[in-house]
Amino acid sequence: MAVPRLSVVIPMYNEEAVLPLLVSRLRPVLDGLGRTYEVVAVDDGSRDATAAMVTLMRAKWPELRLIRLRRNSGHQAAITAGLHRSRGDHVVTLDADLQDPPEAIAEMLGLAEAQSLDIVYGVRGDRASDTAFKRGTADLYYRLMRHIVGNRMPSGAGDFRLLSRAMVDALCSLPEQAPVYRLLVPWLGFPSGQVVYTREKRAAGTSKYPLAKMINLTVDSIVSFTAAPLRLGIWLGGLGALACAVAAVKVLVAYAQGAVVPGWTSLSLVVLFLGAAQLICLGLLGEYVGRIYRGIQARPGYFVGEDSLAEDRRADGRPEPDFHDEPVRPRRAAVSADAHLRRPG
Repeated sequence: MAVPRLSVVIPMYNEEAVLPLLVSRLRPVLDGLGRTYEVVAVDDGSRDATAAMVTLMRAKWPELRLIRLRRNSGHQAAITAGLHRSRGDHVVTLDADLQDPPEAIAEMLGLAEAQSLDIVYGVRGDRASDTAFKRGTADLYYRLMRHIVGNRMPSGAGDFRLLSRAMVDALCSLPEQAPVYRLLVPWLGFPSGQVVYTREKRAAGTSKYPLAKMINLTVDSIVSFTAAPLRLGIWLGGLGALACAVAAVKVLVAYAQGAVVPGWTSLSLVVLFLGAAQLICLGLLGEYVGRIYRGIQARPGYFVGEDSLAEDRRADGRPEPDFHDEPVRPRRAAVSADAHLRRPG
């Protein structure tokens, strides 16, 4: 198979219900581009028949490629595995649920080539298919993230985007333990453009991003990109000192007037306020210390159990591809997460 000019990375977790619909829409789009391509399906430890279905589909669609992670490592880790193993001059990341239309890929690729762009964001112009709560929380998230990384982050841009090879190489070189690509991509500052589309309803299956995962994504986004929450302790400490000063004035006035009584109410409020401030600061500090600890451990974010490309090359007697799955690590942690895929020697 010729080296692909375009790679489409699709993280998958329990997507057996939507797979036939995805293939029926995605393949005609890619076949119509008139260039070589590969579809990198990253199975993120699915518990259903997702991997088996992709394996069967490969018999009729040779451009389809399966990468299986040994355990469920998360959406961003699955994207990372796909980016590290993609081979195209341009790489598109696309979710399997068909809420982001595959038909927009042709427009994104055309815009990137016409204007020499390294990034083309898929921007959701109409989110009427989402609930009011989903739209409201998403708007709050993007407002907060733009405050962190600046206006380079388009409102409504998720994980549907096109990246140049230079951009992918830059992302793969970053020593991130828990990458959040919605922030990393605009933070690098490469030339970018946008393609606006209408967000659709999930074609089949259930959402893999419930409220708990959305909250975790927000926490990861904030803690990974800014130390501003740590400064919250300064503000809370200042407010606590101000509250204590006001209480001290009131106590002195009451003492001068001879109306000194046990002030358990004000004392309790001050103690509760200061206790809450301390706990908040300790929690924020713990988030950062925890990430430092994970960074020192240097554990890979995922483990690749199977790559159909490596298996195909091995079966044909060709040299196996040399993948660089992990960012640069200290020498003591330089072993790749999928070293077991390579034969000795």
